[in-house]
Amino acid sequence: MGFGLSFEYSSARTPERLEALLRTTQRLAKHAPEYFSVTYGAGGSTKDGTFETVAALREHGFPAAPHLSIGTDDDAEVLSLVDRYVALGVDRIVALRGDIPSGFGSTRHIRYAEELVKLLRKHLGSKITIEVGCYPEMHPDARTPDADVDFFRRKVEAGADSAITQYFYNADAYFDFVARARVGIPIVPGIMPITGYANLVRFSDKCGAEIPRWIKTRLVALQDDEAGVKAFGTEVVTRLCQQLIDGGAPGLHFYTLNLAAATNAVLANLRLPPRAR
Repeated sequence: MGFGLSFEYSSARTPERLEALLRTTQRLAKHAPEYFSVTYGAGGSTKDGTFETVAALREHGFPAAPHLSIGTDDDAEVLSLVDRYVALGVDRIVALRGDIPSGFGSTRHIRYAEELVKLLRKHLGSKITIEVGCYPEMHPDARTPDADVDFFRRKVEAGADSAITQYFYNADAYFDFVARARVGIPIVPGIMPITGYANLVRFSDKCGAEIPRWIKTRLVALQDDEAGVKAFGTEVVTRLCQQLIDGGAPGLHFYTLNLAAATNAVLANLRLPPRAR
């Protein structure tokens, strides 16, 4: 199995944003990615936008994989949506617990990704590839690192084919997680390009990703220099990606923020291994 690339989008909520996203996709398609994934808001809040974005990507000939969580839907509603995706020709789904909708204060409302993987596998058998998420630096809700790995293993045992990690900036965290997980599926590192300071801190605080102090201090010093931030970010993320590739990572999954420039800048610098076509 060759090295694979994939790119993640948030759903386009207006016709103008969808047109812009399709232009971004044209710029990224030269890298021959395995797929473009489209996120699913807390509790399915972008359900319609995710479907429409995936449908547009498929219509233009691009391989697309929707993110999906159970959220507040019952199983029949989830499977109805899955069948609509299959009718589009979708053959890959990213199955996640998803963010908990605001107002859902009790854990009794939470349904985990493990349940969704089982539901998809029972409904579709081997007709679909199921991706799941994992956290090299530990999920914010996990009690301990070992408990977090146990949750991940249960998703694999439920039928996941591959995993995408939350982003990180310490390659050792990824390699340590892979060694501890000891699962028989590819674990693809998630990569967040660095294009600014404030948004990166906000995203990282929310998802529990650590920004090393040396990166933070450099970004603070450069925050009034847009070109300097982008150059520094490209250098840092290129170095990280090359470490991952050289260490045997099976692919790279870029969190693009619906933009192409930063991802393209990193990929232009890398010595990529042979890729699956």
